[in-house]
Amino acid sequence: MLVKNSIVEVDIIDLSHEGAGVAKVDGLVFFIDNALPGERIRMRVLKLNKKMGYGKVEEYLSYSEHRNQNVDLAYLRSGIADLGHLTYGAQLDFKTKQVKDSLYKIAGISAIDIPKTLGMKAPLAYRNKAAVPVRRVKGQLETGFFRKNSHDLIPIEDFYIQDKEIDRLILATRDLLRRFDLKPYDEKEQTGLIRNIVVRRGHYSGQLMLVLVTTRPKIFRIEQVIEQLVKAFPNLLSVIQNINDKNTNAIFGKDFKTLYGQDTITDSMLGNSYAISAQSFYQVNTEMAEQLYQVAIDFSDLASDSVVIDAYSGIGTIGLSFAKKVKAVYGVEVVASAVQDAKENAKRNGITNANYICATAEDAMKEWRQKGIKPDVILVDPPRKGLTESFITSSVAMQPEKITYISCNVATMARDIKRYEELGYKLKKVQPVDLFPQTHHVECVALLVKA
Repeated sequence: MLVKNSIVEVDIIDLSHEGAGVAKVDGLVFFIDNALPGERIRMRVLKLNKKMGYGKVEEYLSYSEHRNQNVDLAYLRSGIADLGHLTYGAQLDFKTKQVKDSLYKIAGISAIDIPKTLGMKAPLAYRNKAAVPVRRVKGQLETGFFRKNSHDLIPIEDFYIQDKEIDRLILATRDLLRRFDLKPYDEKEQTGLIRNIVVRRGHYSGQLMLVLVTTRPKIFRIEQVIEQLVKAFPNLLSVIQNINDKNTNAIFGKDFKTLYGQDTITDSMLGNSYAISAQSFYQVNTEMAEQLYQVAIDFSDLASDSVVIDAYSGIGTIGLSFAKKVKAVYGVEVVASAVQDAKENAKRNGITNANYICATAEDAMKEWRQKGIKPDVILVDPPRKGLTESFITSSVAMQPEKITYISCNVATMARDIKRYEELGYKLKKVQPVDLFPQTHHVECVALLVKA
């Protein structure tokens, strides 16, 4: 009889969608971190209920041929790179299977060919943004990442998937905070000053932005800290303070203040230039975001007389990528600051046929329909929760020839595709893209065509 702390030998038969090893014992399904299909292990039972349980590896009896033996376990424990123990080719296969399984299990679609996930040539050090907590560990200010499901900080110096220049700036900032004896935040006591260090770097421009998240406005000797950093990093063009005095998991509070240089940095994507602020949503993997957007553009098969609705348009990165090739782009976004950024970005790139409004996508489409705007393509890039029923019916009411769906969650995408198929749109093509190498996340583009 299995109880907590029992140790049993098991074979790992699969990976869960979050990258945990799956084993079956006495009719129960167990999930085990850092275990791969094809491995036999001795497993300690950590937790169990009537149908499933969680275990941990006590000992490996055999290893998978796809195991990456060189990965630092801190990356797995913190969730920074929860698939880092799997070789990269096998990661891409895992992601392709995720898409295939979701379409079959959720939407009942099996007749469509799923091409291999598009991957990176060099799938490390790709992130152009880092948000790193600052805490006291063993009496010293440290930067790193929280252990999974906890708020215990694991000090980390090489973040593996972050741009190396970002890592260098984090460490230089950490060392200066120590030198000037600036106090790290303590969650339990609600004391200390420095909560987080956020760094952004333009992939093409190399421009750096540093954001110090603090609990109160005054930072002792901050001028000397900035002077040292700017000397060491000539590309550091923006230093910003954000004040977050709330007991919350949110990184940023409401108030931003530019301490040095500019309010934004710039970078480019698919030939357009973008201003990026501390809180702008900008894809963290520029190289693969360009591939993702290019797949969406190719799937949409745009012509010079095409009218495109860009729903969930953010700061305009997708719509502005193809605006010059089409007749008109209509973008909608609920975040007012992002709409303002999109308008500025259109102006910055000399684009006059892109129109952006701040509203829910449903309300915007109702308004556009009343104005007689007829889109050829509706392009959607929703958050992880996918589309609402009212969005789906509003988009179908506009009768576009095509709906191009960019997804960061294949389960909700499959659910939405099933609904579109019921309303007369047929899934024609799918292409998974690896925006987050070394993690279990997969992005996907799907093309739906009016039947």
